[in-house]
Amino acid sequence: MTIDPWLLERLVCPATRQPLVYDADAQELVSAAAGLAYPIRDGVPVMLVEEARRLDPTG
Repeated sequence: MTIDPWLLERLVCPATRQPLVYDADAQELVSAAAGLAYPIRDGVPVMLVEEARRLDPTG
């Protein structure tokens, strides 16, 4: 499943207001600035900080 490019251009991280990067393999929207990955469930981005996965800072 892919995310609509029009939607991706408009979505920003709710914590930082910075652009997001779509990770198709993980089905997540990644905010490098916040160190968070927001899940996409059934094609719908879940843009809640409480639902986001923390990224491993060591890579």
